[in-house]
Amino acid sequence: MAEKKNTPPKGNQLNIELPEELAEGVYANLAIISHSHTEFVLDFVRIVPNVQKAKVKSRMIMTPHHAKRLLRALADNVKKYEAQHGVIAEQNAPPSFPMNFNTPKAQA
Repeated sequence: MAEKKNTPPKGNQLNIELPEELAEGVYANLAIISHSHTEFVLDFVRIVPNVQKAKVKSRMIMTPHHAKRLLRALADNVKKYEAQHGVIAEQNAPPSFPMNFNTPKAQA
């Protein structure tokens, strides 16, 4: 049997490792985006029903160049998604806060 060797990637290939603790991802239903002249900050927040406090679950900081590349990549993926699954319906107005999940308030 031939022995496999760990060889570095050829050309422009990049090996990307996804650690097990990150593989599940983090659910967020709100993104807050801010910027300075040197960076964009994307805070991903999870808002849950009947809770007055929301937590930032993940924060990404990137250069303006990478933010613009992300914008293009996201637009391209939305276009591909809609071509396969149909147009994503948009709300006419942004959601008000706190978001209404139409659930009764919890009682003990």
